[in-house]
Amino acid sequence: MTRPDNRANDELRPTKITCGVQTFSEGSALIETGLTRVLCSVSVEDNVPGFLRGSGQGWVTAEYAMLPRATLTRTPRERTPRGRTQEIQRLIGRSLRAAVDLKRLGERTFTVDCDVLQADAGTRTASITGGYVALHQAIAALVREKRLPEPPIISAVAATSVGIVDGEALLDMCYAEDSAAEADFNIVMTADGEFVEVQGTAEGAPYSREQLDRALSVAEHGIRELIALQQDAIAADGVHSPL
Repeated sequence: MTRPDNRANDELRPTKITCGVQTFSEGSALIETGLTRVLCSVSVEDNVPGFLRGSGQGWVTAEYAMLPRATLTRTPRERTPRGRTQEIQRLIGRSLRAAVDLKRLGERTFTVDCDVLQADAGTRTASITGGYVALHQAIAALVREKRLPEPPIISAVAATSVGIVDGEALLDMCYAEDSAAEADFNIVMTADGEFVEVQGTAEGAPYSREQLDRALSVAEHGIRELIALQQDAIAADGVHSPL
């Protein structure tokens, strides 16, 4: 089949990650993938949720929001996060916690804010990929300030989407493909090739084991490229990855 932008089935949309786009946050990154753009920023507080107080362990959490005109028509601001937003926030938080050794963070909370400036599908996966770069930048800042003795990073983490459209696995779908997909996967992996999360939903007929295996293979291919882009962005910012 021919994709709307003539990409190969296993080809990412043009993707760019820019570090340090905000002056006052401890870490920030803008990720652009196709028409989707997400601003990720990290704030560090010297406290933790109640269930972690006295444990010596840190915490990484996330908040996600979409600007009103990120989409074709205006979406009202959410005064209280709805169910979908809460689910996305939890996914981002789980994914980024897999990147660090929480015990080595000290009793600090890293809040990763992911604000969608423009949405053309893949906003949650872009938030994870960009969020890792912003988190890395924030941790590097604490190491430079000697608030952390060394980077407690375990592995880079990135995410992408795969859809089954007309029986074929398509990497990093745009909205037109996403809306026509027979099955939709969001896949999060580490630089070591381990899975953090696999979300897979049949939108029409159930998908086969063969299609699932193909989706995972295509996602792994794309995520390896995204992790290389993450490291390029970190190096371009002058903060070399400890990986």
